[in-house]
Amino acid sequence: MARWQPDAKGRLREAAITLFIERGYDAVTVADIAKRAGLTKRTFFNHFEDKREVMFADAEQFEAAIVDALAGADPELDPLDATVLAYTQGAATLADNPDLVRARNEMLASSKELQERELMKTASLTAKLADVLVQRGVPQRDALFIAQAGTSIFLTAIREWTDDPEHGLENAMQNALAGFKTAVA
Repeated sequence: MARWQPDAKGRLREAAITLFIERGYDAVTVADIAKRAGLTKRTFFNHFEDKREVMFADAEQFEAAIVDALAGADPELDPLDATVLAYTQGAATLADNPDLVRARNEMLASSKELQERELMKTASLTAKLADVLVQRGVPQRDALFIAQAGTSIFLTAIREWTDDPEHGLENAMQNALAGFKTAVA
């Protein structure tokens, strides 16, 4: 009998991402993931609703970090600057691994199923950011515009940063913010 190994969820996630990179998301089954991790399908479903959720396993913590950063931002900051700063702070955990972020983005681009889930998660985060902005005194309509703009700036910055990680994620965020402000001026 095999010796028990800890962190089944982490092992499943690592196995899934490795397989997704090797074969492509659509070519990988839950059974493949479980086998690669040395676990059973039942164990997989104890940790994940479906294979899509492997790609979004840390989404709640990521979302909470950004929302909390915006809620705690200096009230004197311009709402858009505060939103971009919140994204920058919340995404700090990504800064050490541009290759993994790039691989994740490539997987998302290759699967309509993942794109749909990503859009739902992004819309949820954007709505929560708008709610925080309203709590900070921003009118509802403006809060929604600002939250959507902040999300667009973040997505643009992530794409640019993974293409050229040497300059850093924080710089990519500031460059995307400056580009956005120039574009709408």
